[in-house]
Amino acid sequence: MQSPYTPSLTVISKIIRENEANDIKTLRLVFEDQRDTQDFKYNPGQFAEISLLGVGECPIGIASSPMDEGYIEFTVKKVGLLTTALHDCVEGDAVGVRGPYGNGYSLAALEKRNIVIIGGGFAFTTLRSLTKYILHDANRKRFGELTVIYGARSPGELIYKYDLEAWSKRSDINLVVTVDKGDASWTGREGYVPSVLKEVSPSSENSVALVCGPPIMIKFSIPVLEELKFPPEDIFLSLEMRMKCGIGKCGRCNIGSRYVCKDGPVFSHRELQGLPKEY
Repeated sequence: MQSPYTPSLTVISKIIRENEANDIKTLRLVFEDQRDTQDFKYNPGQFAEISLLGVGECPIGIASSPMDEGYIEFTVKKVGLLTTALHDCVEGDAVGVRGPYGNGYSLAALEKRNIVIIGGGFAFTTLRSLTKYILHDANRKRFGELTVIYGARSPGELIYKYDLEAWSKRSDINLVVTVDKGDASWTGREGYVPSVLKEVSPSSENSVALVCGPPIMIKFSIPVLEELKFPPEDIFLSLEMRMKCGIGKCGRCNIGSRYVCKDGPVFSHRELQGLPKEY
């Protein structure tokens, strides 16, 4: 039996530069062993531990969709030792992966519901995974109306521009993209995500809201959703920033009696209201 701390080996098959600052890249990974490919089953919202031999590991949300065959993707922001080393990698380099971990978004609970996705900045990764899953031809009829509100500080900080362009051409998604402040070439919407959410005013009837972004964005988006009559049990947040070891051994992710890496990282707002305000 393999140790839960032992990663499976993958190879970088593609590297995508996501922003103008070049500090966010998406790594497309392919497992070296086909059995690992078959065993790595995940839901949108889950995460994995990514490692480089001799450098270390860190938890990162899975950015690809379960419907993507033959590879998995992780979007990495360069902020520390390991993420800098990942940015220095080239196609063909080996990367360790263990997981998937966490609960992810409950797809069964989302079926036949209208879905409002609210994301900000780099934290849009797992919401991108969910959006791609819903929009897949094999899945789209299982879900109701889809509204995606996504914002970044500036046009150059918007990630997944290739997805945003493709989604904007579809009639089965209401895509709203905003930036805090546009530049000379920006012709789209300007405004902070919570304000844009209020302007769009998605209906709460038979709807679920999924929120992931900077803490300040989440803080001001929740009151807007409450004003729009979304009940706490239909608002879901991801606490993936709390992730550490991934398997509930280190105790560094816990909030009260809950281990975020095992009980989360996705929680309803109702659940979080009953926990200490440590997140």
